[in-house]
Parts: sequence; C-alpha cells; structure tokens
Amino acid sequence: MPKGSSHRVVMIVSDGSNPFEMGVAAELFGLRRPELRRPWYDFALAAPGGQARMHRGFFTLADVAGLEAVDAADTVIVPNRPDPETPADPEILAAIRRADARGARLMSFCTGAFTLAEAGVLDNRRATTHWRWAEAFTARYPRVQLEPEVLFVDDGTVLTAAGSAAALDLGLYVIQRDHGAEIVNAVSRRLVFTGHREGGQQQFVERPVPESPDASLAPVLEWARQHLDQPLAVADLAARASASAATLHRRFRAELGTTPLAWLTAERVTLARRLLERGEHGLDRIAARTGLGTGANLRSQLRRHTGLSPSEYRKRFGPAEATPRSTVDPPNGLLHSA
Repeated sequence: MPKGSSHRVVMIVSDGSNPFEMGVAAELFGLRRPELRRPWYDFALAAPGGQARMHRGFFTLADVAGLEAVDAADTVIVPNRPDPETPADPEILAAIRRADARGARLMSFCTGAFTLAEAGVLDNRRATTHWRWAEAFTARYPRVQLEPEVLFVDDGTVLTAAGSAAALDLGLYVIQRDHGAEIVNAVSRRLVFTGHREGGQQQFVERPVPESPDASLAPVLEWARQHLDQPLAVADLAARASASAATLHRRFRAELGTTPLAWLTAERVTLARRLLERGEHGLDRIAARTGLGTGANLRSQLRRHTGLSPSEYRKRFGPAEATPRSTVDPPNGLLHSA
C-alpha cells in the first residue's frame, strides 16, 4: 500500500452469505485504528440492489452500497457460498470480472473460492477452499490448482482462505503484506489474537487439550521468542520442553501444523522485519540480533518470506510507516511477538 494512501476494500454480500466472514472483514478492515497513526482501510459492504438476506434468514442487510462500489475498490472480497452448487448472481460475477480485468486484488473466504472460480478468475491459478468441498471443487473446476490442505493461498492478486476461521489468518496476512510486521502485531494484540498462522499450515491441525497449562507448547514458544539472538536449534527447544526432538516435532505438527525449524525461522524473520521497520541498519547486526547468522542469510530468508530485499522492505515499511515505540515491548533488548 503506498504511503499516505487509503486503500479501498469492498466486501460483496449476497443472499445466503455467512455473517461470520462479514464480521471478520469488518473487524480487520472497517474499524478505525487511530492508535496506529496512519491511513487505514476505507471499508464498505456492497450487495446487489443494496441489500442481502443473510444465511438462514438470520437478518437482512439493508442500505449498503450497490455493486457499483466494486468498480472503485482496490481489494474486493467476494461472497462465500453456503451452497456452492447454487449458481452465483450473474451481476456479482460480472463485477468480479471487471475488478480482475483492472488489476484489483481479489479475496475469498471459505467457499467463496467457488464464486471466484465461477467468475473464471481462478483458471490456471493456485487456490484453496474448505476441505469439505475440495473434491466437489476439483471436479467442477479442474483448471484451478487447488491446494486443499493449507489455510490460505496467496497467488499474487488473488488470495483464498480455507475455512471460516482461516479468514482471520488471511486477513491478518494481508494487513502484514500491506503495512508490515509491526502493524499486524499491533492489530493482533488488539484482537487478543496470538498472531496469524502462516498460509502453508495444514487445515487439519489436531489441537488436543493439554492436561495442564504447562503441557502445551506455549512456554517453549515464549522462551524461544525471548532468545532469538542466541544460536537456538531444534535440540534446544526439545531440551526446554523436556522431550526428544522426534516428540517435539510431533507436538509442533499436532499443535501448530508446522515443524520446529520452520516455526523458529519464521519467528526470526518476523523479528528482522520489525527491526527493519523501526529503522535498524546494518544487515549483519540485524542478523545477529535475530539469530539468522549473516546478512546474506537474512537477505535470502527475507526475500523468501516477503519477496523483497532488505532495502526494498525498509523503503516500503520503514520508520515513517512504523507504529509508535509505545506499542512494542522490547524485553532484554529484543522485540517479541505478542
């Protein structure tokens, strides 16, 4: 998002839409956030004829914008489909095609991927949808490269989330892509959310209830975040958890849907991003503070996670874009994810 600009987000709501996804979009993109001291999103709801009857008739949404609002949107969130077998409104499909043709960013939550596919904008692109509908989706839209096991997929200007809860993960990911790691951390804290899950995590994450609070991975994760400047390895995390490396790996897969090494690397990169956003200079110094070792490795990992070089990232999300220092707690000289 260009500095100083207000990004227009329009969510299309149609008859039968799920209120949960609408609430997620309104919470993330629609609420005013003066504490961030920067232009936030300009959010609006749109529906054919300016109204829509929500799923199972819970309520009727009235007096919202018509579909003409979609033509002025930078990001368009398409309707989810409680019954994906029912064809979408032709007016909605036409509005989506126009948005795609002019290069607007398109997003879907849950079965909203069916809406995008029916509009023809997912052909030969990567996408995901709820696991329950994956088989039907593939049979109906074989030209779409469906990734049915992940939480969300970023295919450039088209982003798709799996289930309803994954809408929150995708929304926070988009905020991070637009505003940087510091801002998404501040938004997550306001939501009392531990931070979005990476899109590559599996939809099928077993989350057994621990017998006691200390039986979860939370103490190990917090300890690791406080010691990212040290040469931590999977063996160190396993020792802290009083478990073997194999057991720790199974627990990470079960609770977080990822591996210990992948999680540790992602945390290091997140810290590096936040330091760059705060105006830190010297790649080797930042690499040392984050445990990434060398400036070359920092550059490689940052590009792999964000597609940007350190200089590009600093230019886009540098001090002029950062949150006030008071929004971040730097224990032991380090920043940590809330």
